[in-house]
Amino acid sequence: MIQRVLLLPASLSLLFAGAHAADLSSTFPGKEWSRRTPAAAGLRESGLKALAEYGGGSGCVVRAGCLVFEWGDISRPRDIASAVKPFYTHFLLKAVEDGKVAGFDEPLLRWEPRLKDLNPDLGFKDRGITWRHVCNQISCYGSIERPGTAFDYNDRNMALFFDTLMLKVYGTTWEKVDEEVLHPLLTDVLQCQDNPTFMAFGTGNRPGRVAISPRDFARFGLLYLHEGNWNGKQLLNPELVRLAVSTPLPLSIPRTSGKEAAMIPDQRSIGGGGNQCDHEGSYSYTWWINGVCRDGTRNWPDVPADAFGCFGHGDIRAVVVIPSLDLIVSWNDTKIEGHERVNEALKRVIKGAKP
Repeated sequence: MIQRVLLLPASLSLLFAGAHAADLSSTFPGKEWSRRTPAAAGLRESGLKALAEYGGGSGCVVRAGCLVFEWGDISRPRDIASAVKPFYTHFLLKAVEDGKVAGFDEPLLRWEPRLKDLNPDLGFKDRGITWRHVCNQISCYGSIERPGTAFDYNDRNMALFFDTLMLKVYGTTWEKVDEEVLHPLLTDVLQCQDNPTFMAFGTGNRPGRVAISPRDFARFGLLYLHEGNWNGKQLLNPELVRLAVSTPLPLSIPRTSGKEAAMIPDQRSIGGGGNQCDHEGSYSYTWWINGVCRDGTRNWPDVPADAFGCFGHGDIRAVVVIPSLDLIVSWNDTKIEGHERVNEALKRVIKGAKP
């Protein structure tokens, strides 16, 4: 495995001295999670309880591959909204590794020929959309800009991504995507306990939305903490994993103007519309990372710089991975909304480390 450098804000470095002194050995869950007490994991239970009180909802904390703390019902699968998007990226990475697609810069036009005739007044710009573009939300699909020139956080772009990837590249259907793709290629291997599904609301309502329990979502985070390795089996090339979680869009890419352009007739959405937010130097292949924002600050200033995560519905549903601390926090239906509250929630876990 790649050795990671511990990047901590100076004010927090002493708090983690005791946690690393615990000499924790990392493990993987089987059919059930192994458990450690907060003390055995080098964490203070008071800090974890403070997190639960602050966030509400449900969630869990995993350290060194063991379940350390939980609150609410962590076994109930719930919709995770936009936090689903790194699942799409996962299967794109797998398709690239397996040669199903030629690479990130392969045009989607190979798989979705209806892009060919869109927007003649804009030079048929959509012919240039690639997998890299849709994955990083810079396809400018549905906006006037050319692919790669602007950031448009757009759930119709994501529907195009999911439908092209699953229905055409993987050759499945909405009815069979769980049994043919999600389960055998990912969640069964991770031994997920609570039957995750790509059809959170059924095939007739925003197919492609994942329902997953907080404890199963933590397994997905653990896979990425270990750079695609699951208990000795390499599910993804580690270089592809590192690309996904550590290659943020440059600040030179602006937010879209929001001026609309034509899309495929009857284009669906997996949620809302477009132009929902800026990338703030922290968006990497559908993962949010602790990048440097336009004002020069970190996305989560009190959190190690190597942190990354999946976030949905304004951040109230998430899994956050901090590799340098061998730490994962997973939550759903919480009050943790917005970057400032994410920072505060994670700080409570970090401050729980024994001095």
